[in-house]
Amino acid sequence: MKKGIHPENYRMVVFKDMSNEDIFITRSTVDTKETIEVDGVEYPLVKLEISRTSHPFYTGKSKLVDTAGRIDKFKNKYSKFSK
Repeated sequence: MKKGIHPENYRMVVFKDMSNEDIFITRSTVDTKETIEVDGVEYPLVKLEISRTSHPFYTGKSKLVDTAGRIDKFKNKYSKFSK
């Protein structure tokens, strides 16, 4: 490996999946302003929308999105303006 191209400021960071509240702690150089306390120790916090614990590929479960219901609600709501 080349010398001097890798960061030196690794520290323990908490990544939190906001969809299922799962957290995992790993080393990272990511910059964050938020912190969280886990087991009495305060760590920098990075919020994730999706992770390995909530992604359908890894969990085998998929979320059903009701797009037809949304379209029907939209049409009903704005049908009075088309007259």
